[in-house]
Amino acid sequence: MLKFSLTAKDKNSKARAGYFETDHGNVETPTFMPVGTQGTVKAVNQNFLAEEIKSEIILANTYHLYLRPGTEVLEKAGGLHNFMNWKNPILTDSGGYQVYSLSNLRKLKEGGVEFRSHLDGSSHFFSPEKVIQIQRSIGSDILMVLDECTPYPCDYDYAQKSTELTSNWGVLNKEAFEKSNPLYSHIQYLFGIIQGSVYKDLREKSAADLIKLNFDGYAIGGLAVGEPAREMYDITNFTTELMPEEKPRYLMGVGRPENILESIERGIDMFDCVMPTRNARHAVIFTSKGVLSLRNSQFKEDLNNLDEYCTCYTCTNYSRAYLRHLFNAGELLALQLASIHNLYFYIKLVKEARNKIIQGTFRDWKEKIVKLVSKKITLEE
Repeated sequence: MLKFSLTAKDKNSKARAGYFETDHGNVETPTFMPVGTQGTVKAVNQNFLAEEIKSEIILANTYHLYLRPGTEVLEKAGGLHNFMNWKNPILTDSGGYQVYSLSNLRKLKEGGVEFRSHLDGSSHFFSPEKVIQIQRSIGSDILMVLDECTPYPCDYDYAQKSTELTSNWGVLNKEAFEKSNPLYSHIQYLFGIIQGSVYKDLREKSAADLIKLNFDGYAIGGLAVGEPAREMYDITNFTTELMPEEKPRYLMGVGRPENILESIERGIDMFDCVMPTRNARHAVIFTSKGVLSLRNSQFKEDLNNLDEYCTCYTCTNYSRAYLRHLFNAGELLALQLASIHNLYFYIKLVKEARNKIIQGTFRDWKEKIVKLVSKKITLEE
């Protein structure tokens, strides 16, 4: 069982600080996991990720790694840690969301899901047992169960059937995990995923079904798929009440800085999102005073760094004007420098939230920070 310990709880909210232990190192919570879908966090090398950005854990994806390079290559390399030269923990999503995203290229069945590769159209089948087997080959520290991510909006009947399917698959995932053995020397752990769309009775049923199976941790899936933020917060707040206090709580695919802080307040410990790197590649920068778009002409002669309060590699060495020039010139360095900053900003923000929880000042701090980070920076600022 994954060892998870709580260090502190906020007196004025459900926010909590803790840590969990893996054979590849400990992870302090709340934590943000940079997304390394294909065994790489886009535009950032592993050394920068660990040493400069201080990422304690990253996320990789079962679906993409299964399609390429494939499990044979990963096993020959001794697992993804060796293959990508990453020493810290790795969590792998099951690929359920990626298969869900294929929409007309997939077909749900009781025993799994049939889908066509987005690469070459070839036919494949993911069952709970197959997904566990693939993640054993990957060698991630934390495995996620195969589930179905419901779309938003969806009617109650669809959500009910989908939730029942996820519960049934949860049993098969757990059985397959317990019957199989790790291929490498480190211990692996398995998280369940609570579904139910925006229907609270389905969330309650899903949580009850999965908690009976005694997973190492629990995730909330099926949010950040188009629903209004207030609805996401409401369902998150409701669902964390159902989740075991003594195990990590993971909100999948969320989100903007303000979304993360609001969700920490509602009792979430773990986050992942492509937003910091995806936005960085489009010259959109997150800062302590809001969001800025470097393509705007107002930054052409702006020799300030991206964020006056940031000490990342990019802010220490380069100006807004230089990064804008790199983007306009189509230089690859722009993608790297912007991605380094955005990831550093996210991880530092979540670490600061953790410190505020321990200090007992999280709620007041969060209220101030949310107003700042959600703003768009204009010339006057």
